[in-house]
Amino acid sequence: MWGSGELAFSRSSSYRDHTDDEEEALRWAAIERLPTITRARRGLLRRIEAAGCGGSCRVGANGDEGLFAEVDVARLTRGDRTALIDRLLGDSGDAETFFQRIRERFDAVHLEFPKIEVRFKGLKVDAYVHVGSRALPTIPNFICNMTESFLRHLRIFPGRRTKLPILDDISGIIRPSRMTLLLGPPSSGKTSLLLALAGRLASGLKMSGRITYNGHKLTEFVPQRTSAYVSQQDWHAAEMTVRETLDFAGRCQGVGIKYEMLMELLRREKNAGIKPDGDLDIFMKALALEGKQTNLVAEYIMKILGLDICADTPVGDEMIKGISGGQKKRLTTGELLVGAARVLLLDEISTGLDSATTYQIIKYLRHSTHALDGTTIVSLLQPAPETYELFDDVILIAEGKIVYQGPRESAVEFFSSMGFKCPARKNVADFLQEVLSRKDQQQYWYMYDLPYNFVPVSKFAEAFKLFTVGKRLSEELAVPFVKDYNHPSSLSTSNYGVGRLELLKSNFSWQLLLMKRNMFIYVFKFIQLLLVAFITMTVFFRSTMHHNTVDDGIVYLGALYFAIVMILFNGFTEVALLVTKLPVLYKHRDLHFYPSWAYTLPSWLLSIPTSVIESAMWVLVTYFVVGYDPQFSRFLAQFLLLFFLHQMSLALFRVIASLGRNMIVANTFGSFALLVVMILGGFIISKDSIPVWWLWGYWISPMMYAQNAISVNEFLGHSWNKNVTNGSPLGEVILKGFGLSTEGYWYWIGLGALFGYTIVFNLLFTLFLTYLNPIATQQAVVSKDQAQEMDKRRRGEKIIVELRSYLRSDSYEATNTKEQKGMVLPFQPLSMCFSNINYYVDVPPELKSKGITEDKLQLLVNVTGAFRPGVLTALVGVSGAGKTTLMDVLAGRKTGGLIEGTITISGYPKNQETFMRISGYCEQTDVHSPCMTIVESLLYSAFLRLPSNVDNATQKAFVEEVMELVELSKLRGALVGLPGVNGLSTEQRKRLTIAVELVANPSIVFMDEPTSGLDARSAAIVM
Repeated sequence: MWGSGELAFSRSSSYRDHTDDEEEALRWAAIERLPTITRARRGLLRRIEAAGCGGSCRVGANGDEGLFAEVDVARLTRGDRTALIDRLLGDSGDAETFFQRIRERFDAVHLEFPKIEVRFKGLKVDAYVHVGSRALPTIPNFICNMTESFLRHLRIFPGRRTKLPILDDISGIIRPSRMTLLLGPPSSGKTSLLLALAGRLASGLKMSGRITYNGHKLTEFVPQRTSAYVSQQDWHAAEMTVRETLDFAGRCQGVGIKYEMLMELLRREKNAGIKPDGDLDIFMKALALEGKQTNLVAEYIMKILGLDICADTPVGDEMIKGISGGQKKRLTTGELLVGAARVLLLDEISTGLDSATTYQIIKYLRHSTHALDGTTIVSLLQPAPETYELFDDVILIAEGKIVYQGPRESAVEFFSSMGFKCPARKNVADFLQEVLSRKDQQQYWYMYDLPYNFVPVSKFAEAFKLFTVGKRLSEELAVPFVKDYNHPSSLSTSNYGVGRLELLKSNFSWQLLLMKRNMFIYVFKFIQLLLVAFITMTVFFRSTMHHNTVDDGIVYLGALYFAIVMILFNGFTEVALLVTKLPVLYKHRDLHFYPSWAYTLPSWLLSIPTSVIESAMWVLVTYFVVGYDPQFSRFLAQFLLLFFLHQMSLALFRVIASLGRNMIVANTFGSFALLVVMILGGFIISKDSIPVWWLWGYWISPMMYAQNAISVNEFLGHSWNKNVTNGSPLGEVILKGFGLSTEGYWYWIGLGALFGYTIVFNLLFTLFLTYLNPIATQQAVVSKDQAQEMDKRRRGEKIIVELRSYLRSDSYEATNTKEQKGMVLPFQPLSMCFSNINYYVDVPPELKSKGITEDKLQLLVNVTGAFRPGVLTALVGVSGAGKTTLMDVLAGRKTGGLIEGTITISGYPKNQETFMRISGYCEQTDVHSPCMTIVESLLYSAFLRLPSNVDNATQKAFVEEVMELVELSKLRGALVGLPGVNGLSTEQRKRLTIAVELVANPSIVFMDEPTSGLDARSAAIVM
């Protein structure tokens, strides 16, 4: 009986499934009958809930799996997008099966993906720099540099600069459908190689050699659009959320050739009678459509990179609480992955990430590269063994030379042929980098029957050319790429991914969003101006203001001048707002997200409402209370003039910010511009009192036109028509007394001049944003000794010099093996215990909007532990787990939120003021004074933080000891500079961060991811 019942249910279920299949087939047949262009926007979506389906959903037999709806793929809801991606990727988020399904769909109709092979041959990159103290930004050096630059342009004197080779005659091939790992110690030339391949080398570097994509030179297409270079620096708009950042990047980069590929795929599938998978079909159609407010690819990339948990969290910066450093690094990578570039050049994308997250990202890139025939080269510092195994090819670079390039499996074999063997339990990636180091090379020598001699990088590079892999590479480079095999759509020839109108719309919505997020600034400006207007109203109150004498007119002139000055000064905030945005704007420009005019035009248009509001508010509050001429037409005329003055002011300070490009420089320029414009405006010094040789300044001052126009508008009114002794109207007498015009048409001249200045300044702003680069100066990153050693290496004396140095260091170590040197300054060992630490913060509004009712969000839950002296404790956790939060709480660096629990230092309750003196904290972000050298930074830190009983000689000795510990002695005279702009590299900056804390001689040291940005050897040195 039970068996027959089960059979009956089985038949019923089978019947319902058959009915659902028929229904789905009918709906798909209806879509297939649509024109191809319309069909590319329609899909059959399976929904979990009937809500929102309208009348086009049907519940199937399986309850939660049978809701089918014909949808417009460009208008999917957020829930639909999330459910679709979850079904495609599965619970594990593994992309291998997903990409395999895409590949099988294209293979079924014999449609190939465009492939790009990147070749570089005889590539050389040289920099001409000052070395030693000559590169420091002192006033004498600045004068010498300016003089040298001027004489160099006149070809009179080339200057005394040292040639620094960055890449030294290297050749290679980056093949499609293969993952390539770029390995090398810091300052080996990895970033320069990636920038050269992306066509983004700095103009101050001299490059020679040949770089081709599918046989085409970089000048024959747009490499910045064909390839995507992911920088080490994480520049983002702090006010935007993760989802908004990726959405904007996707809208600007467009879909590339995805739409053309989709149309051809649909055409071939229809001819072959192939019905694709519904979810996959919707996903691919959504990715191929451009111009959407929210991109499905953004949701997909967030899921892959693990950013879906913080999708609605602001990115943040030093002043705004946001996502963690590791999440920010993943966002930098995702910003380029949402685009359509076929060549990916990823520069140290694992900085700040845990090994598991890095593995997942590289695994995704591997599946994408293999399935979609992409070209990917990734630079990593400390790849874990499992991450290293994901790569197909390896490029090992050191001192600007390629030591090895070829299959990953043959790398160890090459070094084995040179006499160096990788130990069984050694990470191969670490071995490849350490075997090139003079201090680490000897431990891998296994030919004990032969004497060991240090093998320099040049010898490895020469030996590789004779190795089987090197010979094969040379043979392939000798045969030019056959351009007939080049896919017509593989290389991008357009400068931007979408049309001009779409770029303008995207930038307009982006800047409108930023204005909303910065509304506090605009409200504060409005309130500030309102308060000043009230003060002006009371100072120049009409009951004390008269229209009878020239002295009365002078008071009114002062009131008008003060109004002009306040409106002019109100635009000064544009300097700070723009300078903080410039790194993001430069990044977008270099990545060809949009042209500069697409940013400057919306910024101009969006400033019009603020100018209207602030100008109207000032005139409404002050005009009739002060007692200006009561004619309504003159009231409107004053408002219109102040409006154009405000627009001119905003445009002027945008120009100053884009020209200065640095907060200090821009503020200095802005203050100077205000001073000049005000002095030559015609009120402080009248036209008749200005020296003849300065009259040109009077005629070009925007303030002069504003002063004349607003004065004419007031003093030619009825209130000033009273005749004086000579028969002239009082208003004209006052105007003539200050050298101002007495003709009414000067109002329109002033109005037109301000409008013209607004146009000119906005055009200059666009030009400066287009052609100027971040301010960078030559840095003393190479000491004189290093420069001489490099010169000897180029002349063939390298082996002798290094062997002598090696023997000296060997003998020194041999004589000191029995005598261990202690630290110059001893410190008091202290222990730290913490019990039941809880940390709460206010729930963000974004989470409350999702239905969370709690007022507090708990970030730390009953954390208990202890740190003992002499024990190095590792705090381990995935990115975003709360490692930084815990250390901030223990170190007393949290200024907000609620902290519960007990913290004791060697048994005593922690006193924050005392604790700050005996502890050090290394943050993830490396914040330093950019205008100081390494040794100056360390001496300054030691001088401020060491006890007063430590004399100067001991301080200097301790600083020297710390510099030797973190291997910064050779860079002691190097300028710190700005991250991503000039100065120290990422890993050098990280070591300086650690050294700044160590020179304080702390008893307890907190280090927040101190090895991020360091290679394996540098990380081992630090730890």
